[in-house]
Amino acid sequence: MYIFCFVSSLRKVKGCSIDVHPTERALVVQYEVEATVLGELGNPMVGERKECQKIIRLKSLNAHTDTSSLARKVVEECRLIHPSKLLEVEQLLFYLQNRKHSNGIQEFIMTTSLTLCFIPPQLDEEASINSISEYVELLYEDIQEKIRGATLILQLARNPDNLEELIQNETALGALARVLREDWKQSVDLATTIIYVFFCFSSFSQFHGLVTHFKIGALCMNIIEHELKRYDLWQDELQKKKKNQNLKKEHEKSFRKYQSLLAKQEQLLRVCLCLLLNLAEDTRTELKIRNKNIVHMLVKLLDREDEELLLVALSFLKKLSIFLENKNDMAETFAVEKLARLVPCEHQELLSTALRLLLNLSFDTSLRGHMVQAGLLPKVSSLLGNQSRQLSMCILYHISVDDRFKSMFADTDCIPQLMKMVYACGEEKMDVELISLCINLAANRSNAKIICEGNGLKMLMKRALKLKDVLVMKMIRNLSQHNGPTKSLFLDHVGDLAAQISEDEAEEFVIECLGTLANLTIPDLDWALVLKEYNLVPYLKDRLKPGSAEDDLILEVVIMIGTVSMDDSCAAMLAKSGLIPALIELLNAQQEDDEFVCQIVYVFYQMVFHKATRDVIVKDTQAPAYLIDLMHDNNAEIRKVCHNTLDIIAEYDEEWGKKIQNEKFRWYNGQWLEMVENRLMDEEGEPFVFGEDRESFIGDRDILERPDLFYSADGIMSADGAISPEFYTDFPNGELGQTGYMGPMGDMGRGETISLHGYSANL
Repeated sequence: MYIFCFVSSLRKVKGCSIDVHPTERALVVQYEVEATVLGELGNPMVGERKECQKIIRLKSLNAHTDTSSLARKVVEECRLIHPSKLLEVEQLLFYLQNRKHSNGIQEFIMTTSLTLCFIPPQLDEEASINSISEYVELLYEDIQEKIRGATLILQLARNPDNLEELIQNETALGALARVLREDWKQSVDLATTIIYVFFCFSSFSQFHGLVTHFKIGALCMNIIEHELKRYDLWQDELQKKKKNQNLKKEHEKSFRKYQSLLAKQEQLLRVCLCLLLNLAEDTRTELKIRNKNIVHMLVKLLDREDEELLLVALSFLKKLSIFLENKNDMAETFAVEKLARLVPCEHQELLSTALRLLLNLSFDTSLRGHMVQAGLLPKVSSLLGNQSRQLSMCILYHISVDDRFKSMFADTDCIPQLMKMVYACGEEKMDVELISLCINLAANRSNAKIICEGNGLKMLMKRALKLKDVLVMKMIRNLSQHNGPTKSLFLDHVGDLAAQISEDEAEEFVIECLGTLANLTIPDLDWALVLKEYNLVPYLKDRLKPGSAEDDLILEVVIMIGTVSMDDSCAAMLAKSGLIPALIELLNAQQEDDEFVCQIVYVFYQMVFHKATRDVIVKDTQAPAYLIDLMHDNNAEIRKVCHNTLDIIAEYDEEWGKKIQNEKFRWYNGQWLEMVENRLMDEEGEPFVFGEDRESFIGDRDILERPDLFYSADGIMSADGAISPEFYTDFPNGELGQTGYMGPMGDMGRGETISLHGYSANL
């Protein structure tokens, strides 16, 4: 007799929680299943709890998805989620919709897309994580079985959900590393498949230690180096067969075989580089890779035609290029010249990466020269109208920094395109890269002519004055510095610019307006009328006071005064306003600033140049005395302006002319005068050299009226002839020339010639 026991089971779902998937656009539902076996009488006999998860992949989720509707649909279709969690689901979907991938995940997505064109050998079976031990066994068989086993493991590794479990299986990973190390030369497919497995691990930072443990990175470097050598051998062999007419048919057959081998080799190189690129996230690992000559290998790959391989090589070079040593390696291997052939290209991602690499390299002055020599200037300029506009403008901006390359922009279509972009901005804020490039280009005369063609200048002035745009005003200021037709165009805008010179406007904007006006050295411009109509003299005078404004604004005021002082009536107007003493006060305050000193001295030069203001400068101020003090300044430009100004003063004022002449004599013959004084002290003793008031034998008297200090035919003459002619013989063969030579004095109108030991100088 059989007794049948009816046993039933009860399953309950408890503790449901929802979270977002770490790498995919999906929701992960974590829940717990409680299974209870009931006996005949309904009593629980066996109980078991198991934690489970369900992944809800949201393929339709994108930036435009209605998350509220999608949340309702998810709750309706997934019975594990209680309707009360609708709001939580909606919030998670909103987070997924706006989530930005972390660096590691971004790198994973990018490099995975680079290598997906590698198609593993097709298998009829689908891999299962539960059969991993069987796949490991295949790694101990022949090459074909090893490829099969590695391919099945790759199927598992390409799913990020399996990586955690695979990393626990040290036997499988150790076997893969061993097979790769021993058999990579025997089969390209085997090597590519196994490296792809480790590449999947390398896509996540937390698994980098595993890849490093098995020394896969070092092995990849060896594989890349070996494959590059093989490629060179293939090229040499093909060239030999191509040149030999008797081997023409054999060449065609070899070429077809070469293409097949090349495709497989490029797949292998691509996966190796992607793995190394992931590992290079750690700078210490990157340094090790760099020390193994990776830069030279990558630059060599730029000669290839495979776009996916080029993309990963450029991505790697871009990452490396931020370090000086790597940048220098790229310069040595002519990377810029090889990049030139890739710009432009139809592959948008490849073009973008190439431009980013060029941008990194363009910070180096010598490499900018390489870019211009390689013909990249017109090529990059042609990209201003497409998706790569921003990158192109940044590269062109760096090139435009060098004055030697500015004129070359006039031979491209760059400037017309830039002006179209400026027009298109309207009253909106202009990109900094755009206006910065325009400012640099406007500093060249040829470029300025193109910019001002048509209504170019009028449009720029309208925008600058309406929006008070300082950067556009900087561009206009650069345009105004060029002589010729371009400068004449500014006659129509002088009034608009002068109207901006007031205390109500921002200092930065006024500085640019003043600088632009100061550049307008146009003969037809009536500066006196401008100063009167816009009441500029009081403003200019007030701004000369030290501390009245920023130094940049005060300097522009001085430059402006120098420009308007070229006009007689303006110079007289400014001199009568008491502006000269204000300039002298400013000169005292800014005597350490060479730019200030030079510009103030230039104003004095303009003032003494005109008869109407010459007397004011010479007789009513101490400006000549300051000019004499600055006559021997260390700055060459200051010395030059001082000499020119003093020459004019000396010509028209006899008293100052004598002082200037004496000072020049003292300066040019200082060593000679010191030597004569010391000699006289040695020969005649102190009473002869110094008088009762212990003044020097030179004193304040006119040196040029002391004939006893000059050479006669017998040597230096003294008042009583006490100096022996032997004194002359102490300085044979031109030694005196180093101490007694009087340098050129300029044309002082004296016409007198004094001979010193065979040398002469006109005073």
